[in-house]
Amino acid sequence: MGYLSDFIQERLKSAGRQKLVVGLSGGIDSAVAAALAAEAIGPKNIRAYYLPYKTSASESLDDARETADAFDISLSVIDISPIVDPYIDSVPDMNAIRRGNVMARARMMILFDRAHADALVLGAGNKTEALLGYTTHFGDNACSLNPLGDLYKTEVRRMAEYLQIPESIQKKKPTADLWPGQTDEGELGLSYEEVDRLLVRMVDEKASRAELLKEEFAPELITKVRDLIIRNAFKRQPIPVAWAGEPYSTEHLESPEW
Repeated sequence: MGYLSDFIQERLKSAGRQKLVVGLSGGIDSAVAAALAAEAIGPKNIRAYYLPYKTSASESLDDARETADAFDISLSVIDISPIVDPYIDSVPDMNAIRRGNVMARARMMILFDRAHADALVLGAGNKTEALLGYTTHFGDNACSLNPLGDLYKTEVRRMAEYLQIPESIQKKKPTADLWPGQTDEGELGLSYEEVDRLLVRMVDEKASRAELLKEEFAPELITKVRDLIIRNAFKRQPIPVAWAGEPYSTEHLESPEW
Protein backbone atom coordinates (compact mmCIF):
# COMPACT_ATOMS: atom_id res chain seq x y z
CA MET A 1 0.00 0.00 0.00
CA GLY A 2 2.62 2.49 1.07
CA TYR A 3 4.77 1.94 -1.99
CA LEU A 4 1.80 2.62 -4.27
CA SER A 5 1.09 5.94 -2.54
CA ASP A 6 4.78 6.81 -2.79
CA PHE A 7 4.72 5.92 -6.48
CA ILE A 8 1.80 8.26 -7.17
CA GLN A 9 3.38 11.11 -5.23
CA GLU A 10 6.78 10.66 -6.89
CA ARG A 11 5.38 10.54 -10.43
CA LEU A 12 3.40 13.72 -9.85
CA LYS A 13 6.41 15.48 -8.37
CA SER A 14 8.69 14.49 -11.26
CA ALA A 15 6.11 15.83 -13.73
CA GLY A 16 5.60 19.07 -11.82
CA ARG A 17 1.92 18.33 -11.29
CA GLN A 18 -0.23 18.14 -8.17
CA LYS A 19 -3.53 16.74 -9.48
CA LEU A 20 -4.85 13.60 -11.13
CA VAL A 21 -7.66 12.92 -13.59
CA VAL A 22 -9.27 9.48 -13.52
CA GLY A 23 -12.05 7.78 -15.44
CA LEU A 24 -14.48 6.07 -13.06
CA SER A 25 -16.24 3.28 -14.95
CA GLY A 26 -18.17 1.85 -12.03
CA GLY A 27 -15.79 -1.12 -11.99
CA ILE A 28 -13.38 -2.39 -9.39
CA ASP A 29 -10.10 -1.39 -11.08
CA SER A 30 -10.87 2.29 -11.48
CA ALA A 31 -12.40 2.36 -7.99
CA VAL A 32 -9.21 0.97 -6.45
CA ALA A 33 -7.01 3.35 -8.45
CA ALA A 34 -9.12 6.33 -7.38
CA ALA A 35 -9.09 5.23 -3.73
CA LEU A 36 -5.30 4.86 -3.79
CA ALA A 37 -4.96 8.31 -5.34
CA ALA A 38 -7.26 9.85 -2.73
CA GLU A 39 -5.10 8.37 0.00
CA ALA A 40 -1.87 9.51 -1.66
CA ILE A 41 -2.69 13.12 -2.56
CA GLY A 42 -6.10 13.85 -1.04
CA PRO A 43 -9.49 13.71 -2.78
CA LYS A 44 -9.55 17.46 -3.53
CA ASN A 45 -6.66 16.92 -5.93
CA ILE A 46 -8.56 14.37 -8.01
CA ARG A 47 -11.07 15.00 -10.79
CA ALA A 48 -13.09 11.93 -11.78
CA TYR A 49 -15.17 11.48 -14.92
CA TYR A 50 -17.82 8.96 -15.82
CA LEU A 51 -17.86 8.67 -19.61
CA PRO A 52 -20.88 6.63 -20.74
CA TYR A 53 -22.01 5.64 -24.19
CA LYS A 54 -25.73 5.48 -24.90
CA THR A 55 -25.75 1.71 -24.35
CA SER A 56 -23.90 1.88 -21.01
CA ALA A 57 -25.68 0.21 -18.12
CA SER A 58 -27.40 2.66 -15.79
CA GLU A 59 -26.04 0.86 -12.74
CA SER A 60 -22.50 1.70 -13.86
CA LEU A 61 -23.19 5.38 -13.18
CA ASP A 62 -24.66 4.46 -9.79
CA ASP A 63 -21.49 2.52 -8.95
CA ALA A 64 -19.22 5.32 -10.16
CA ARG A 65 -21.12 7.79 -7.98
CA GLU A 66 -20.93 5.43 -5.01
CA THR A 67 -17.16 5.23 -5.37
CA ALA A 68 -16.81 8.99 -5.71
CA ASP A 69 -19.00 9.57 -2.66
CA ALA A 70 -17.17 6.95 -0.60
CA PHE A 71 -13.83 8.71 -1.11
CA ASP A 72 -15.10 12.30 -1.36
CA ILE A 73 -13.99 12.67 -4.98
CA SER A 74 -15.56 15.13 -7.41
CA LEU A 75 -17.34 13.33 -10.29
CA SER A 76 -18.51 14.75 -13.62
CA VAL A 77 -20.45 12.93 -16.35
CA ILE A 78 -19.68 13.37 -20.06
CA ASP A 79 -21.68 11.40 -22.63
CA ILE A 80 -19.34 10.19 -25.38
CA SER A 81 -22.16 9.21 -27.77
CA PRO A 82 -22.14 12.52 -29.73
CA ILE A 83 -18.38 12.18 -30.14
CA VAL A 84 -18.14 8.59 -31.36
CA ASP A 85 -21.44 8.11 -33.21
CA PRO A 86 -20.56 10.18 -36.30
CA TYR A 87 -17.49 8.05 -36.90
CA ILE A 88 -19.16 4.73 -36.06
CA ASP A 89 -22.06 5.60 -38.36
CA SER A 90 -19.61 6.30 -41.19
CA VAL A 91 -18.34 2.69 -41.11
CA PRO A 92 -21.36 0.44 -41.80
CA ASP A 93 -19.52 -2.87 -41.30
CA MET A 94 -17.92 -1.95 -37.96
CA ASN A 95 -18.17 -4.85 -35.51
CA ALA A 96 -18.67 -4.69 -31.75
CA ILE A 97 -14.96 -4.96 -30.90
CA ARG A 98 -14.05 -2.06 -33.18
CA ARG A 99 -16.88 0.03 -31.75
CA GLY A 100 -15.63 -0.73 -28.26
CA ASN A 101 -12.11 0.33 -29.23
CA VAL A 102 -13.41 3.63 -30.60
CA MET A 103 -15.24 4.26 -27.32
CA ALA A 104 -12.17 3.41 -25.22
CA ARG A 105 -9.97 5.78 -27.23
CA ALA A 106 -12.57 8.55 -27.10
CA ARG A 107 -12.71 8.24 -23.34
CA MET A 108 -8.95 8.53 -23.01
CA MET A 109 -8.88 11.50 -25.38
CA ILE A 110 -11.30 13.29 -23.06
CA LEU A 111 -9.33 12.41 -19.92
CA PHE A 112 -6.08 13.70 -21.38
CA ASP A 113 -7.78 16.90 -22.50
CA ARG A 114 -9.25 17.45 -19.04
CA ALA A 115 -5.79 16.87 -17.54
CA HIS A 116 -4.06 19.27 -19.94
CA ALA A 117 -3.40 22.28 -17.73
CA ASP A 118 -2.40 20.90 -14.35
CA ALA A 119 -2.91 17.14 -13.98
CA LEU A 120 -1.78 13.67 -15.03
CA VAL A 121 -4.08 10.87 -16.18
CA LEU A 122 -4.31 8.00 -13.71
CA GLY A 123 -4.44 4.53 -15.24
CA ALA A 124 -6.24 1.52 -13.77
CA GLY A 125 -5.22 -1.41 -15.97
CA ASN A 126 -4.08 -4.56 -14.16
CA LYS A 127 -1.37 -7.11 -14.93
CA THR A 128 -3.79 -9.84 -16.00
CA GLU A 129 -5.33 -7.65 -18.69
CA ALA A 130 -1.94 -6.41 -19.85
CA LEU A 131 -0.50 -9.90 -20.25
CA LEU A 132 -3.56 -11.24 -22.07
CA GLY A 133 -3.87 -8.13 -24.24
CA TYR A 134 -7.36 -7.52 -22.93
CA THR A 135 -6.97 -3.79 -23.31
CA THR A 136 -7.38 -1.24 -26.07
CA HIS A 137 -4.03 0.00 -27.37
CA PHE A 138 -3.92 3.77 -26.80
CA GLY A 139 -7.34 3.47 -25.22
CA ASP A 140 -7.74 2.23 -21.66
CA ASN A 141 -4.03 1.30 -21.56
CA ALA A 142 -3.03 4.93 -22.23
CA CYS A 143 -2.24 6.92 -19.11
CA SER A 144 0.44 9.01 -17.42
CA LEU A 145 0.95 6.62 -14.50
CA ASN A 146 -0.53 3.30 -13.40
CA PRO A 147 -0.32 2.08 -9.81
CA LEU A 148 -2.14 -1.19 -10.62
CA GLY A 149 -0.06 -2.32 -13.59
CA ASP A 150 1.92 -4.93 -11.64
CA LEU A 151 -1.09 -6.33 -9.77
CA TYR A 152 -3.08 -9.30 -11.02
CA LYS A 153 -6.86 -8.98 -11.11
CA THR A 154 -7.24 -11.18 -8.05
CA GLU A 155 -4.77 -8.95 -6.18
CA VAL A 156 -6.80 -5.88 -7.16
CA ARG A 157 -9.86 -7.60 -5.69
CA ARG A 158 -8.05 -8.18 -2.40
CA MET A 159 -6.92 -4.57 -2.37
CA ALA A 160 -10.51 -3.45 -2.97
CA GLU A 161 -11.56 -5.33 0.15
CA TYR A 162 -8.75 -3.73 2.16
CA LEU A 163 -9.63 -0.24 0.91
CA GLN A 164 -13.31 -0.83 1.65
CA ILE A 165 -14.48 -0.21 -1.89
CA PRO A 166 -18.31 -0.32 -1.91
CA GLU A 167 -19.45 -3.93 -1.70
CA SER A 168 -21.70 -3.66 -4.76
CA ILE A 169 -18.63 -2.91 -6.87
CA GLN A 170 -16.59 -5.71 -5.34
CA LYS A 171 -19.29 -8.25 -6.15
CA LYS A 172 -20.26 -7.18 -9.68
CA LYS A 173 -19.01 -9.08 -12.71
CA PRO A 174 -16.08 -7.23 -14.34
CA THR A 175 -17.15 -5.49 -17.54
CA ALA A 176 -15.79 -2.83 -19.85
CA ASP A 177 -19.43 -1.84 -20.47
CA LEU A 178 -18.78 -1.71 -24.21
CA TRP A 179 -22.09 -3.31 -25.20
CA PRO A 180 -25.12 -4.63 -23.32
CA GLY A 181 -24.40 -7.82 -21.39
CA GLN A 182 -20.66 -7.74 -22.08
CA THR A 183 -18.44 -9.16 -19.34
CA ASP A 184 -14.66 -9.49 -19.23
CA GLU A 185 -14.59 -13.18 -18.34
CA GLY A 186 -17.30 -13.99 -20.86
CA GLU A 187 -15.38 -12.31 -23.66
CA LEU A 188 -12.06 -13.88 -22.63
CA GLY A 189 -13.57 -17.29 -22.01
CA LEU A 190 -11.47 -17.49 -18.84
CA SER A 191 -12.06 -16.96 -15.13
CA TYR A 192 -9.69 -14.50 -13.48
CA GLU A 193 -8.98 -16.87 -10.58
CA GLU A 194 -7.91 -19.67 -12.90
CA VAL A 195 -5.92 -17.56 -15.31
CA ASP A 196 -4.12 -15.64 -12.53
CA ARG A 197 -2.93 -18.91 -10.96
CA LEU A 198 -1.58 -19.92 -14.35
CA LEU A 199 0.02 -16.53 -15.09
CA VAL A 200 1.88 -16.49 -11.77
CA ARG A 201 3.42 -19.88 -12.56
CA MET A 202 3.97 -19.20 -16.26
CA VAL A 203 5.27 -15.62 -16.13
CA ASP A 204 6.53 -14.81 -12.64
CA GLU A 205 7.90 -18.23 -11.73
CA LYS A 206 8.77 -19.27 -15.33
CA ALA A 207 7.38 -22.78 -14.97
CA SER A 208 7.80 -25.05 -17.97
CA ARG A 209 4.88 -26.47 -19.92
CA ALA A 210 5.69 -29.91 -18.51
CA GLU A 211 5.53 -28.56 -14.96
CA LEU A 212 2.20 -26.84 -15.64
CA LEU A 213 0.73 -30.05 -17.04
CA LYS A 214 1.86 -31.95 -13.93
CA GLU A 215 0.01 -29.33 -11.88
CA GLU A 216 -3.12 -30.25 -13.85
CA PHE A 217 -3.56 -27.02 -15.79
CA ALA A 218 -5.55 -27.91 -18.92
CA PRO A 219 -3.34 -28.14 -22.03
CA GLU A 220 -5.73 -26.00 -24.07
CA LEU A 221 -5.69 -23.30 -21.36
CA ILE A 222 -1.88 -23.24 -21.29
CA THR A 223 -1.75 -22.89 -25.08
CA LYS A 224 -4.45 -20.22 -25.21
CA VAL A 225 -2.83 -18.06 -22.52
CA ARG A 226 0.65 -18.45 -24.01
CA ASP A 227 -0.63 -17.42 -27.44
CA LEU A 228 -2.43 -14.37 -26.02
CA ILE A 229 0.71 -13.25 -24.18
CA ILE A 230 2.88 -13.52 -27.28
CA ARG A 231 0.31 -12.10 -29.72
CA ASN A 232 -0.28 -9.00 -27.60
CA ALA A 233 3.30 -8.27 -26.54
CA PHE A 234 3.32 -5.12 -28.68
CA LYS A 235 0.73 -3.52 -26.39
CA ARG A 236 3.11 -3.77 -23.43
CA GLN A 237 6.12 -2.24 -25.15
CA PRO A 238 7.15 1.38 -25.67
CA ILE A 239 6.69 2.68 -29.21
CA PRO A 240 9.60 1.29 -31.27
CA VAL A 241 11.91 3.98 -32.61
CA ALA A 242 14.42 3.46 -35.43
CA TRP A 243 17.40 4.99 -33.63
CA ALA A 244 20.24 6.01 -35.97
CA GLY A 245 22.62 5.56 -33.04
CA GLU A 246 22.27 5.30 -29.29
CA PRO A 247 18.97 6.57 -27.83
CA TYR A 248 19.37 10.17 -26.77
CA SER A 249 19.57 11.25 -23.15
CA THR A 250 18.56 14.57 -21.59
CA GLU A 251 20.01 13.97 -18.14
CA HIS A 252 22.78 16.51 -18.80
CA LEU A 253 20.14 19.25 -18.88
CA GLU A 254 19.51 18.62 -15.18
CA SER A 255 23.10 19.38 -14.19
CA PRO A 256 24.02 22.55 -12.17
CA GLU A 257 25.53 24.13 -15.30
CA TRP A 258 22.03 24.47 -16.69
